[in-house]
Amino acid sequence: MDSMVVKRTPSSHSHGGIRIVRGAILALTSTVFLGYIIMWIMSGTNTYRTWFAKLRTNYTNSTYFGSQGAMILVFTLPILFMAVVGCVYLHLGKELSGIYMERKGRKNQIASLKRRPMVIKGLGVVSGIELAMFIMFIALLVWSFSTHLHLYFSFITKRAIEKGEKLWEVKLDRVGLVLGVVGNLCLAFLFFPVTRSSSVLPLFGLTSEGSIKYHIWLGHITMMVDWASTRIANVPGELSLLFGLFLWVTTHPRIRKNMFELFFYTHYLYILFIVFYIFHLGIAFTYTILPGFYLFAIDRYLRFLQSRQSVRLVSARVLPYETLELNFSKSRDLSYTPTSMIFINVPSVSKLQWHPFTISSNSNLEPNNLSVIIKNEGSWTKKLYQMLSSPSPLDHLRVCVEGPHGPASTHFLRHDMLVMVSGGSGIAPFISIIRELIFAATTLKSKTPRVLLICAFKYSSDLTMLDLLVPNSGTLSGISNLELEIEAYVTRENEPPLEKPKILQTIWFKPNSMDAHLSPTLGPNGWLWLGAIISSSFIIYLLFMGILTRYYIFPIDHNTSKIFSHTLQAMLNMSLVCISIVVAASVGFLVNKRRKSMEAEQIQNVENATPEVSPDTWLGNDRELESLPHQSFTKVNYGGRPELRRILLECKEPSVGVLVCGPKKMRHEVAAASSSSLAENLHFESLSFNW
Repeated sequence: MDSMVVKRTPSSHSHGGIRIVRGAILALTSTVFLGYIIMWIMSGTNTYRTWFAKLRTNYTNSTYFGSQGAMILVFTLPILFMAVVGCVYLHLGKELSGIYMERKGRKNQIASLKRRPMVIKGLGVVSGIELAMFIMFIALLVWSFSTHLHLYFSFITKRAIEKGEKLWEVKLDRVGLVLGVVGNLCLAFLFFPVTRSSSVLPLFGLTSEGSIKYHIWLGHITMMVDWASTRIANVPGELSLLFGLFLWVTTHPRIRKNMFELFFYTHYLYILFIVFYIFHLGIAFTYTILPGFYLFAIDRYLRFLQSRQSVRLVSARVLPYETLELNFSKSRDLSYTPTSMIFINVPSVSKLQWHPFTISSNSNLEPNNLSVIIKNEGSWTKKLYQMLSSPSPLDHLRVCVEGPHGPASTHFLRHDMLVMVSGGSGIAPFISIIRELIFAATTLKSKTPRVLLICAFKYSSDLTMLDLLVPNSGTLSGISNLELEIEAYVTRENEPPLEKPKILQTIWFKPNSMDAHLSPTLGPNGWLWLGAIISSSFIIYLLFMGILTRYYIFPIDHNTSKIFSHTLQAMLNMSLVCISIVVAASVGFLVNKRRKSMEAEQIQNVENATPEVSPDTWLGNDRELESLPHQSFTKVNYGGRPELRRILLECKEPSVGVLVCGPKKMRHEVAAASSSSLAENLHFESLSFNW
């Protein structure tokens, strides 16, 4: 019989109604998405060509929208409709997010079998569903190429050959044109995975952080089957291709890892890539790829508005071997799920660079603070560590933040046991999970799974990361309620060091009137506002475009698409898109921010919120790690790596959640063990964020 864990017990009747509405929304959006995919499948057939011509002639070819109306109706509105109703779906889901009614039983076992991982060279760790979807997408590309090629070849007539063109030249030209069509299919989905506060991805059980690999796959395919530079505007096509190729080259894993700044800066070339793409093909055909980019642009602008305000950095804990924990002040109404992440910018280190970090704190246990762990793995983190660990540390540091971003809900309580495997700073998301389990066990009095944390470090000094299991201002009183076991492995030392444990330094920063508490922004903390912005901005755009077309373009062109400049029309439409997004998003952001600030509970003064320190200084609250708080339940192994396959196969609980965050080799090893036929009780999930 299925068992369940309940976090809260509000009215079951109201929850039943919410579930019915959410189910109806999911069915509706699934139907719309299926119809959208069918349009792409049929787009290369004569049937679609005849139907689309009738649609454009009889229904959408008006003096207000011209030939663009049919493209908007078929390829743009369905996805934007899904995004808006998806916001409603996620808003209703927040009413259920704290319930944790996670059923264990046959249904979850079947779902887990579909998600069973496999390691495939070139794709990494993928589930059966992901592999099936990848194969189907490749099949769609092949189908699209073949049907369009057949359709375009049928247009080659003797008249075209009589103009002096050779048959093979004409066919080669058509092949290039068809490759462009296939490239557009990839571009149509390219921006969805990088829309961080996405209302579309959660409808399919996805998150932006977990979908980055899809963005990478689509980017590779796009550049391999890029559009032709003939038949339309050649120069913009060549420039777009040039920018795309330069951006693509810098995404190579070795460049991204060793030259992150180059990768980061060249990625902004996507703006020029898209602009010249639109100049290349014209605005009408651009509506096939507009929805993904439109939602990305709204998300990007909202993140820009959030990042303009510096946030209050309360303290920093400086650990040995170049590791930091930064603690920010946040408003109580800002909530986030375990494994969420934020993007951080420190202007004194770099004004342009933003780096992602997993949140290690928990919004339930620490309502006034948000923490991240930063380990020195590049020039940016090295400079930050040097600034904070210097003999004369700073008394204030300006920091800007984007986020948090993360899954709409988590499912850790559904398992009988959790095995969490980390490498180095990969322990950060597991700290947030452990703190969430502490909250469930102490405050909610819920039954929590047994937890085995396996962490691998290079040096024994890195063991101090385990000290971060305890919040900066907290105690270990709640951790004793967990059935927690920690196995730590020090891989580059054969025995414990003889020297005395190093000192952990806590730096308290002085308050600054220019800094604000980290507050909720649109997205996970304001889905209805995000839906309103998406819908209102596009309505504004349609109104502006209708007026422009009716009173400026139509009197010149009369819907012939032959007189009015395609480049000028594209430029005007791009300007209208930007204006509509800026107006709607700015109003929504400011109104929502004012409303949140009025509703938010006043946070206590820093002097009362933080532990007592020396009365004459905010700096130098050091303590020696003579007795780490995790000692009582930690086993430390020196000189070797964990035998992950053996450890995992020894877990005999009916349902074991296996989570891994660490190097690529570690992820693959855990995935391979979890996919074994001997491990049907293991449910794998990778939490590594590969940027």
